[in-house]
Amino acid sequence: MVSRLLKSLFSAADGATAVEYGLLAGLISIGLLGGLGAYSDGLQATFDTITAAIEAARQ
Repeated sequence: MVSRLLKSLFSAADGATAVEYGLLAGLISIGLLGGLGAYSDGLQATFDTITAAIEAARQ
């Protein structure tokens, strides 16, 4: 009885796609966060340059 239950659990592939989609979403979000962290310094420098130009133009 127990071996039959274990066989049915390991052979069932119904929930595998949901787990795979969850893993893919997790990996994509980790990649996006890493990329955003690397990109944020350059973006901050660009905004600082724009802010300085606007403040200089106002004076």
